[in-house]
Amino acid sequence: MPVTEFTTDPDTRTITITAQFAAPVERVWGLYADARQLEKVWGPPTYPATFVEHALEPGARTIYYMTSPEGERFGGWWEITEVDEPHRFAFHDGFTDTDLQPDPSMPVSECVYTFEATEDGGTRAVYTSTYATAEALQQVVDMGVEEGSVSAINQIDAALAA
Repeated sequence: MPVTEFTTDPDTRTITITAQFAAPVERVWGLYADARQLEKVWGPPTYPATFVEHALEPGARTIYYMTSPEGERFGGWWEITEVDEPHRFAFHDGFTDTDLQPDPSMPVSECVYTFEATEDGGTRAVYTSTYATAEALQQVVDMGVEEGSVSAINQIDAALAA
């Protein structure tokens, strides 16, 4: 399984996920840069994602939704703040309402995704999300962020091999 560590730290209001992939950094980056590839892994296996807008460039906005087995949609948005291809990108990450507009009642995190080559030709990825408050962090933990994130990231090796 790609995910090797999942930690939450209420003191720093962070979630950090570490994963190892059996593909070079450029290939992993390509998955995040291409909405059609990202749809295959962004969300738990039973909640496939659809990206309506997506670009990995500073100032760009990404809009997506995941569809539950019952057909209910859960949306999200990113605002890309930094890109250092193929090693790092940073973004604000939030939830949307049913019209795919940012939902101000839900937490927003500051995310940094980093990718570094490993000696075996693979990639070590570190995903860090920082919340404004410990309460916001706890809210996403209570919503199942660990189970959802781990199951989504654990799909990536298969998608990269396809």
